[in-house]
Amino acid sequence: MEVPKIFESEYRFCLILWEHEPVTTTELVRLCREKLEWKRTTTYTVIKRLCERGVLRNDGGVVTALVSKDQAQAAELDELVEKKFEGSIPAFVAAFGRRQKLSQEDIQQMQQLIDRYRKGEGMDE
Repeated sequence: MEVPKIFESEYRFCLILWEHEPVTTTELVRLCREKLEWKRTTTYTVIKRLCERGVLRNDGGVVTALVSKDQAQAAELDELVEKKFEGSIPAFVAAFGRRQKLSQEDIQQMQQLIDRYRKGEGMDE
């Protein structure tokens, strides 16, 4: 399944939804007013837009996600790697490593991931 694009402000909204779902539209309006300083109309517009794109479902005023946080993050990462690093994971990791200090724990975790792939276990986390 192709994950629909979720833009930055929509992603901030989805973070709230993922934390509280299933949630009523009334409660979402309250949460978005508190956390994002959105007006009621803005929240309803975003709900409608995300429902139309297949990200959410609004069933009788109860909103649930059709796209999980993991799916949204994976799609965003795939797009980033494809656009900026020509699809090369090693180029992405190398660029990240040049800009961010990697701890020994980070390096160990990445090595464990590589070892799992070599064994054919893939990534199910």
